[in-house]
Amino acid sequence: MYYTYIARCSDGSLYTGYCRNPKEREEKHNLGLASKYTRTRRPLQIVYFEEHLNRSDAMKREAEIKRWSKEKKEEFILSRHKRVLIENLQ
Repeated sequence: MYYTYIARCSDGSLYTGYCRNPKEREEKHNLGLASKYTRTRRPLQIVYFEEHLNRSDAMKREAEIKRWSKEKKEEFILSRHKRVLIENLQ
């Protein structure tokens, strides 16, 4: 499995990437080993991720999300979190 993820950096910026294991990737980012962009914006937290069957699909989704504005990404993250909360209440 592969994952596309969105991480919130300590400066409030959002970083989008793909990986095989979101938890391990978050740890690597926070150790300064994963990305030049996030290295100076630690700590960060993965706030959203989705599963894909293959690397190609994960990379395509990453490219799609990277084209979005920050506002659209924020709305997307919020809508996903609200959905999870509602599902957990039912």
